[in-house]
Amino acid sequence: MTTIDPAIQAQVDQILAKVHEGGRINYDEGLLLYQHADLLDLADAANARRQQLVPGDRVTYLIDRNINYTNVCVTDCQFCNFYALPGDNEKGYVNSKLILGAKIKEALELGATRILMQGGHNPDLPYEYYIDLVDWIHRTFPTIEINAFSPSEIQYMSEIGGKTWKETLSDLKAVGLMGLPGGGGEILDDEIRKRVTPKKIMTDDWFGVMKVAHELGLITTTTMVIGFREKLENRMNHLQRLRDEQDDSLKRFGNGFNAFISWTVQIEGTPLGRSRFADEYGGTSTEYLRHTAISRIFLDNIPHISASWPTQGAKVGQMSLHFGADDFGSTMIEENVVSSAGAITKASPLMLPHEMHRQIREAGFTPAQRNTNYDILKVFDQPEADAELKTIQEIEQAASKQGNWAGVTLIE
Repeated sequence: MTTIDPAIQAQVDQILAKVHEGGRINYDEGLLLYQHADLLDLADAANARRQQLVPGDRVTYLIDRNINYTNVCVTDCQFCNFYALPGDNEKGYVNSKLILGAKIKEALELGATRILMQGGHNPDLPYEYYIDLVDWIHRTFPTIEINAFSPSEIQYMSEIGGKTWKETLSDLKAVGLMGLPGGGGEILDDEIRKRVTPKKIMTDDWFGVMKVAHELGLITTTTMVIGFREKLENRMNHLQRLRDEQDDSLKRFGNGFNAFISWTVQIEGTPLGRSRFADEYGGTSTEYLRHTAISRIFLDNIPHISASWPTQGAKVGQMSLHFGADDFGSTMIEENVVSSAGAITKASPLMLPHEMHRQIREAGFTPAQRNTNYDILKVFDQPEADAELKTIQEIEQAASKQGNWAGVTLIE
């Protein structure tokens, strides 16, 4: 057992007491907690912060589907095993409206309220493709919330179309885009980005796109991926920049990120997984939980922290609810990117609502279904209410209908 210098322990205790009292901690204090605080003391402080921001015992979740419109990409990210280079006709694809529509219809049959749609940086797709795609989805399936395109994708399509970020996001919002997922964030510190994703958007531009999204009233989340052989200082740089940008967006627009999601990098089959440092990439469950607690404590202006069961597994997801997280994430239905790099979802991307409820209840909380904006759609106070959810047989029947367009009018 590591012995902490009494003077440092006294500092740690003072910082933790500040958190329990609702105070904001600074960068140096956050770094000191990250380096020296006892894991369970961090959990206690993170849960205190959680109660300050999201009081009660409800843990929310979302029924949605991750859809990839294309996997063709030119960014060559070192941690990605999903993409195909332009011209790779064997692996590369651009999904047709028929395929995308079938996926959305199936998601709706499973109770989904949102699709999260992302893809690669595909040089063969014109600017108009994206506008038409969102417009078609919104008119064909008007009840589904559309969260689509990471900041990196927005920057890329803006360059293709000769548009500003604001023009691009305004065009997309006008045809039905509700929000931007926080994908492509990884570590928002250019020292790390230049090493693992040098062709993709850098930190200033990532936040620049999101700033415009906040100005336009779009719903946004923010993500972070740890385990790139970065230092704790790099992680804290990400968190500090994120908190500063959130302060600014809230002050200027009254709108900002509504949730933060982090996970450990998955590297199976990727260039990182084949490197001589492969054993040094990724992170343990304990490291993930520690990072979750630090994030909850430090990001006092972002209301929600979401667990990442798809990468960490359901049991660690349960644990994260005791380390400051108040949301269990998505049922997924489909996930391709981290799955292709060896994540838990490689075996089964779907967690049925019944199972989601069970996991949340076993962790000691009350499940509540939400939408993209974290509005509560239904609270399941009693286990008996779970009977309202679709059964396994109904799920299988819905899945067997994939591609069956009965009752759906295609709008070309």
